[in-house]
Amino acid sequence: MTSRGLGPLCVVGSINVDVSVTVGQLPIPGETVRGVGPLRDAGGKGANQAAAAARLGATVRMLGAVGDDDDGRAMVENLRRAGVDTSGIRVVTEPTGTALITVDAAGENTIVVCAGANDAVEGSGPFSPEEAVLAQLEIPPRAIETLAASVPGFFALNAAPARAVSASVLRRADLVIVNDAEFAALPAVSSARLVVVTHGARGASLWREGTRVLSAPSPAVEAVSAVGAGDAFSAAITLAIHAGWPDDVALAAACAVGADAVTHAGAQPPLRSLAAYR
Repeated sequence: MTSRGLGPLCVVGSINVDVSVTVGQLPIPGETVRGVGPLRDAGGKGANQAAAAARLGATVRMLGAVGDDDDGRAMVENLRRAGVDTSGIRVVTEPTGTALITVDAAGENTIVVCAGANDAVEGSGPFSPEEAVLAQLEIPPRAIETLAASVPGFFALNAAPARAVSASVLRRADLVIVNDAEFAALPAVSSARLVVVTHGARGASLWREGTRVLSAPSPAVEAVSAVGAGDAFSAAITLAIHAGWPDDVALAAACAVGADAVTHAGAQPPLRSLAAYR
């Protein structure tokens, strides 16, 4: 496939308010540590990926759900400012989703997600054959099943957080994206046609039909926070593969995007156009 310009993307996924604190070291079970914060910011894997894709230069729309509350209105406006078409975001009776995040001095993090309105997300379209669709597992399994059955074009799944994915979804997915922990927790993912596994600061690898065929390092950077790295990477690799970039170019560019993301605080970092990372 020849390389072409970035195609349109529809992100179907979660929208959260991130409530984060910074600590010197992540606490172990039963331990209390002092933190700085809290800081309220925009988040949710779906919203993070939609914002990243728009900042990378794609035409992006999002399907999701927020509560009829100040947080929901603020999160939708934030996506609009990032350049995302928000007309497909529903307002429901449940409160807007919330993520509780702890970030240590090295940029590592722990996250607890309260789904709220995200449990009302549906996977119904319509979708055009020309647009890629990217989903994550912070929305109900029924929505993922609906997407797998109804998306006529390129379908990418970020199987995060780790949760069982049906064989039919894995057979349908054109691309599955996971990190090391998710890859280990979801062995069935290895059966997918194309899998990209992220390895944190060590880069990422690409697998076809269960065989590792390619790896790429991550550029060395001074980490501030890893909260937005995986979502920025997922947006980048989806756009690049959908655009027909060669595997090695796509993987290297996505690693560069992820590395850039960790140099910024927050889950929705500023990014350049995807072509600038080639």
